[in-house]
Amino acid sequence: MVSTRMRTLKANSTAIGGEGTPSGYEKCRSERIKENMERMKQLGIINLSVKFKSETDRVRPLRLPRIGTPSMADNSPTPEPRRRSSRLQNVLPISYSEIRAARDVKHLSDDSTDWLREGQKQEVYNEDHEKLLGSCEKSWTLFVDGYNSDGKRIYDHVVGKTCHQCRQKTLGHHTSCSKCNMVQGQFCGDCLYMRYGENVLEVEENTSWICPVCRGICNCSICRVKKGWLPTGPLYKKVCNLGYKSVAHFLILTKQVQSNKAIEVASPKSPKEPEDGKLAFEPE
Repeated sequence: MVSTRMRTLKANSTAIGGEGTPSGYEKCRSERIKENMERMKQLGIINLSVKFKSETDRVRPLRLPRIGTPSMADNSPTPEPRRRSSRLQNVLPISYSEIRAARDVKHLSDDSTDWLREGQKQEVYNEDHEKLLGSCEKSWTLFVDGYNSDGKRIYDHVVGKTCHQCRQKTLGHHTSCSKCNMVQGQFCGDCLYMRYGENVLEVEENTSWICPVCRGICNCSICRVKKGWLPTGPLYKKVCNLGYKSVAHFLILTKQVQSNKAIEVASPKSPKEPEDGKLAFEPE
C-alpha cells in the first residue's frame, strides 16, 4: 500500500514539472530559503547562533574538592572596636543578666520558724493537743524495715500496706487504729517515728492505740490542706537540730496559744541529733 502511494506521488510530480526538472513549488521554496539566509547574515543571527552553540558544547572542567578549605569564620570581616561614649570610657559596663540573690543561711534557733509557711488559716494548738502527743521507750532505726539489702524500699501492690502519711504501699510493719480500723490508721514505722515520735513495734503491742488522724494531730499534707494549712515538707532533720522529738512535737509545742506555760514548754533543753544523719526519704 505504501509503495503504491509513493509511486503515485512520484508520477504526479513528474507530470507537473516534467521528468528530471524541479517543480515550481521547489523553486519557490529554495528561493525563500536563500533570501532568509541572506537576511540572517545581514542581521548577524547566524554568527550569534554558531557562537552560542560552541559555548554550550564546550566541556566544563570537573571541580575538585578543596583540601583544607578555610571556614567561613576566617573569611568574615574583622569586627570593629566597640564604640562607647567618652563619658563612659572609665565606667565599668553594667551587666543586665538576672542573677538570683544569694539566700542568707541562718542558724536555726528556737525562734527560727520562718521556713514554715503560713496557710489560709492560722495554725494554733493548745494544751489538749499536747496531751495527745505520743512517745516511745525504745528508739527506731530508720530506713531498715521494709527495705532490701541494697537499701531500696520494697513496694508491693498485693501484700503491701498503704501508709497514710507517705501514701506508699510497701512491706514492713504498719500500725492499726483501734478506733477507726481504716486505712487512715495505717502508718509505716519510719513515718510514725519521724512525724509523731512513736515506735511501731510498741504500737503493735498496744491494742487500744488510736491513730493521729483520730486524735486530730495528723500532719500529713492532705490533712493539713483540709484544715487550711500548708504542707510542712521534710522537717524531721530540722526539728531534730532544734531538739524536738518529732515533727508533731515541734508543731504543737511551738504553735500553742501564747502563754507563759506554752513558752516554757516550747523551748527544748538540748539539741537532739537524728539517729541516721542521711535522710534519703521523709514524708510530708
